[in-house]
Formats: sequence, C-alpha cells, structure tokens
Amino acid sequence: MNFATFDLNLLRVLDVVLREGSTTKAGERLGISQSAVSNALNRLRHSLNDDLFVRHGNQLVPTDFAASVKDSLQEELNRLEGLLNPPADFDPSHAIGNFKISASDFFAELLMPALGDHLSQNAPAVTAQLVDLVPYDYVESLERYQADLALIPETSLPDWINHEPLFRSSFSVIGRAANPALEKLESGRELPLDVFCDLSHVLFSPEGKMAAMGDSALEKVGRTRKVAMTLPVFSGVCRTVSESDLIALVPTQLAQKVAAGFGLKYYTPPFEISPALIIAIWHRRSDENPMSKWMRQQVFDLLKPLDRW
Repeated sequence: MNFATFDLNLLRVLDVVLREGSTTKAGERLGISQSAVSNALNRLRHSLNDDLFVRHGNQLVPTDFAASVKDSLQEELNRLEGLLNPPADFDPSHAIGNFKISASDFFAELLMPALGDHLSQNAPAVTAQLVDLVPYDYVESLERYQADLALIPETSLPDWINHEPLFRSSFSVIGRAANPALEKLESGRELPLDVFCDLSHVLFSPEGKMAAMGDSALEKVGRTRKVAMTLPVFSGVCRTVSESDLIALVPTQLAQKVAAGFGLKYYTPPFEISPALIIAIWHRRSDENPMSKWMRQQVFDLLKPLDRW
C-alpha cells in the first residue's frame, strides 16, 4: 500500500461498516449513499489487498484481517479526531466511538446502568466498555491504550497520568437476612465485635490474598477473623453471602445498592476503617481528546454524588 496516496476517509467508512454490519446502515450513519460506501470498500480492498467482508445471507461478515483491526482502527480514528478537532466541535449526539473503563465490578452496579441510560439518550453511537481492572497493571493499561480511564483507590502516580478525585468509600458488613446469627440485629446498626469475629468471611480479592484492610483494623483491637473464601468480583461476594451464613466487608455504597435485591442486611463495622478515596486516572495524552474529555466528565458527574457516605 502506498500510504502517501492513501485516502484516510476510507478508514472511517471501514470503521462504520465494521460496527453496523451493513453498507446501507453505514451510509445512513455517514450521510452518504449505499453505493458510495460500496465504492469506498472496493477501493480499500484494492489498497489493502484483502476482501474485508464476505456476504453470508443478508449479513456482511468481516474477514480475519478486518476483524483484527476493528478495535485498533476505532482507537486510531478517535486519536486522529482529537488531534485535528478542537473540543468545541464535539457533538455527543453525532459522535461515533468507543470508551474503555478499567475498574472492578463494583462499578458494574454503581456506574454502568446510569451511564448506559445517559449514553442512550445523549450519545447513542458511543460505546462504553467496562473491562477488568488488573491489579498493579492499571497504569500500564492506560499507556498501552487498553483503557481510556481507570477507577482505582488513591495511590502514587507517574507524571504522565492525570487524575480526578471522585468519592470516599466507607465499608459495611453484609450478611443475609436469614442468617441465624443476625436474626435479632437490626440492619444499619453497628455489628457486635464478637459476632463479626465468630462468623466466617468472604473476602474480595482479585489476587486471592487471605487478608485485607479489615484484618489490619482487627489487629489494632487484638482480634482476628476467619476467612473462609476469597472471590475476585464483588458480585460473587454478594451472591455467596446471600446464599450462606458467611459475611463480608464491602463498600457501603455497594451494600446499600444491592441489599434489597440480594436479601441482605448491612451493618457498620465494630472498629474503625479509614474510607478509601476513589479516583479516576487517565493518560495526559487524552486530556484534550474531545470524546474522551466528554466521556470522562459524564463518569465524574455520575460518580461524585456517591460521596455522601
């Protein structure tokens, strides 16, 4: 391919066809005719020496090559758009793009439902993805373009990372309402220390560690607890507690959000645990990217009200 004579507009056509799966729908999205889309694909086939799509019934199925460049192509087009367009030109209602958020599944409950509703009304062609937050790798994931934003507890950061404080997260003890040890204990009150230590615990730990900040707090009062199980996702912790006599320490915002649906009670811990400050981090290269800047602000606006506990 001769890149010097290559028409970069053809890549936008390819990107839209990959996501729409139809030349007709792609034409409607781009404001051009179906035949113009087909002509653009024919030019691309010649330039890239690949069929790009094969027809299967009424569907256009991408070739292996086309499928392999789908995500990277979208990211590169977004970066190019950010380079050439000032933020004032960004219109979310007509924006097309993808935004990846690296975070624990805590945010599957506390962020994504509200974000999904917000995007469907204001930016219907922008896709949001919640991807696994890999411990000790979230900064590198931003550098490698594997995420546009990461939501993490406050920590030290390199100079090329920008950040925004979001909310402080206190902790609550959850247990199923039918747990015999909790039968006479009213939800929302402080859990007695003996009850906390006598019951077995489920621990949220993506790395499979057997201790966390709750254990450090217990040491200060000369007590210990029994960890019966560790799980890498909060949803698994809440589900396990709801179907057993195990208890768990989870963020208060999550405990109050899921208590009714999971049939749980929640309690204040019988010792002091410092709240965690949750921050958003992103690579400074995206500071002025129009879509990234807009998406970050939507996330901030949805999460900062959680700072009421």
